[in-house]
Amino acid sequence: MTTLKELAALLNISVSTVSKALNDSHEISENTRIRVKELATKLNYKPNRIAQQLKTNKSKTIGVILPTVTNPFFAEVLHGIEMAATDSDYDIIVCLSNETLHKEKRSLELLSNGSVDGFIMAVARESQVKKETDHINAIIKSKLPVLMFDRVVSDIECNKVIVDDFQCVYEATEYLILKEKRKNILLVSNIEELSVGKLRIEGYSKALEDHNLKPVILKLDNAKDEDVENKIYNYLKSNTSIDAILSIDHVTGIVAINMAKKLGKVIPKDLSVVGFGYEHTQLLSSPKISIIHQKAHKIGEMSTMLLIDNIKDESLKSKTIVVPSELKLSGSTQTKF
Repeated sequence: MTTLKELAALLNISVSTVSKALNDSHEISENTRIRVKELATKLNYKPNRIAQQLKTNKSKTIGVILPTVTNPFFAEVLHGIEMAATDSDYDIIVCLSNETLHKEKRSLELLSNGSVDGFIMAVARESQVKKETDHINAIIKSKLPVLMFDRVVSDIECNKVIVDDFQCVYEATEYLILKEKRKNILLVSNIEELSVGKLRIEGYSKALEDHNLKPVILKLDNAKDEDVENKIYNYLKSNTSIDAILSIDHVTGIVAINMAKKLGKVIPKDLSVVGFGYEHTQLLSSPKISIIHQKAHKIGEMSTMLLIDNIKDESLKSKTIVVPSELKLSGSTQTKF
């Protein structure tokens, strides 16, 4: 493997000059930078990451802890993280908490031994339900920067990238009331115990209150797929006055369309449906579901850039960035944009 010393000897310049040229230092002339990079490419030179880590005390690696990757939202966020990290010459190590407190703790402990320079994470369901976050605070106190996205803990001081959960659901509910004249809007929730779920329910409830309507909420309590279908089917069968459904997760909106059709309802004539998701989600239902589109890829990109800024400058104050969602209407609502 070619070394910096060998490149320097072949070019008859110092090792320091080669290093600075490879890192695009302004101290080195453009001609020299070109010569160095051309030879490095020709000889397939690869920087010694271990040596760099020892010299800078940085691993150039980010730890990413996700609740799951079976949820398309987290998979898309991960793609955004990976793309932004690569652009900044960082690597990532991904761990899955599988929604458990134990696995989340274990992942943080495993990677906080010098393997990574900081963490990007969405808090596990069990951690939020039990309100146990001491393990996250311990990492922050050890001077390793932590960035939370989507599922965050409000009383932990760290950088955060979130969705406008309250506002986007408020606007979607108000759309159903004002534009489609719906009066009996059912909110279906499979994430009501999570921070994002609570905010979405608050947005829905506030919109109904502002228009003198009563909230109707079907809580599924993290039910299994078959139970979700049965509960939605039975509820719609017993409550025939429901004229719109708002799903606040990535699955139950599509299930609601299927169950309503099974009951003989015509969508959107008899029943409008709005769910959460992204553009590919709309391909999974007939008619195509109208969605509150979370900018998952952008969330991943912005999370990575904000964390890297924090890694490079520990004195930066923590901040929260809100990535606005977008209501994208399609075949499951009466009005299309």
